[in-house]
Amino acid sequence: MPRITLERDNLDERNAEFVHAPLRQPLFLNSVPKSGTHLLRNILRMFVDVRFHYTAAFIQVAQFRQHVSAFAGDPPKLSWGHLLFDDEPAIHLKAARHILLVRDPHSWVLARARFYLSENFDGRLEHLKAGNVSVNDLLNMMIFGIHRKAPGMEETYRYNACAWMGGAAYLVRYEELSAAVKDLESPQSEAYFAQLFLACGIERPDDWRERVRIGSDRRQSSTARENLKDTGVVLPDELPLAQKRLVEYAAPGLRALLGYA
Repeated sequence: MPRITLERDNLDERNAEFVHAPLRQPLFLNSVPKSGTHLLRNILRMFVDVRFHYTAAFIQVAQFRQHVSAFAGDPPKLSWGHLLFDDEPAIHLKAARHILLVRDPHSWVLARARFYLSENFDGRLEHLKAGNVSVNDLLNMMIFGIHRKAPGMEETYRYNACAWMGGAAYLVRYEELSAAVKDLESPQSEAYFAQLFLACGIERPDDWRERVRIGSDRRQSSTARENLKDTGVVLPDELPLAQKRLVEYAAPGLRALLGYA
């Protein structure tokens, strides 16, 4: 399994500053890897008493059976992970609120490459961190995968996102969440978070904006772009046109299905 190095945040301590209404159902935050997982998780951590955060594991299919208590509902807990679509997870998530976070595949390719190149990630890809391949070849590896080392984009989105769609999961797009965070005083942001809290089964408190500000502080996320330990390889700010076309070749219809085209 890849090893990921993360810095501890102080959000559990900040959580104690607020009064929390109990959850009525288990709440699971599911996401495509590198789609803004920490942003969504850290925001919603501020709305649930830390005693009811399930912190025994970042839940994934490989160890799912050891952590089904996260969805038991006695008492209901907030949990998170990258959970592939499968029969057993679907059974246990039936009684839970299921939030599904995705990201535009165009920016996802860059985010994945940036993370794989960082010192925070160790997954048998050290040989790519010294600039031994061209940037565009590296981006192609993010799109098509690396044989026996990293899955391709289509496979990642198929099982982490697409297969969960059309059911009970509530879809959250990273770009819309990020925009709402940056414009908290606007009516559009208030409406956005009202819908998100409703989907999560969270009673919206009067101080919701302050909680969102604390949880969304990028200094609290060790996987935020500026907090990754850089290895010196420079990536573009926007996916090149050739790679955008390759995204459509590798996963035709994916961006449209997710609401990006």
